[in-house]
Amino acid sequence: MFNTYLYIPLLNILIFLYNNFSFGSLGLAIILLTVLIRVILFPLFYKSAKSQMIMQKIQPLIQKIQKDHKEDKEKQAQALMDLYKKYKVNPFSSILMLFVQIPVLIALYSLFRSDFSAMNFSVLYSFVSAPQHINTLFLGLIDLKSSSIIMVVLAAIAQYFQGALTLPKKEKGKEVSAAEKMTRQMIYYTPLFTVLVLWKMPSAIGLYWLVTSLFSVGQQIYINKKVKVNINE
Repeated sequence: MFNTYLYIPLLNILIFLYNNFSFGSLGLAIILLTVLIRVILFPLFYKSAKSQMIMQKIQPLIQKIQKDHKEDKEKQAQALMDLYKKYKVNPFSSILMLFVQIPVLIALYSLFRSDFSAMNFSVLYSFVSAPQHINTLFLGLIDLKSSSIIMVVLAAIAQYFQGALTLPKKEKGKEVSAAEKMTRQMIYYTPLFTVLVLWKMPSAIGLYWLVTSLFSVGQQIYINKKVKVNINE
């Protein structure tokens, strides 16, 4: 099922883009494939990001409920459910988004870490022709089959800006909760994690990671401008 519904379709789309729209550049084909995936997943991303923004805004209300009903967990749970219903937010939407992305990420990882010169083109659809040669040199500088420190650093920087855009603005005189402190610290840990993951990976994976982060930055800017949350006590 994994090969039938994820790996093989993604391989076919990549080769189709390479043959028709990439001007003989695998890097451009990967960029186009990444953008296509992000556009398809945008409704889920939008819903998840919106819920995350609302959850950040209503944190004071959540903490008040937890404090007021700390002795009665049943009332606390009901009050929290009523709060989520009032603001039409699902606290688990970000987890759902993660579960949706994981199979896609695994399939892309399997695709991009392969030897592009020896791909199994026997699984291509009838309307997708196998290329005689795949140009893996991106911008004349980076071999997408090998690791690249340039790609790793760019992906880490993009990851940082993506995370920074999800943070709420600091309000003067307002105490920062432990959860928010941890979230702000993660902004620095995530790029480091990106470096550790991509360090020895083929730069094709780094390119996908970079484009995904940049596209997410654009999406987050759009969502930050579009979504306005008014909190009433």
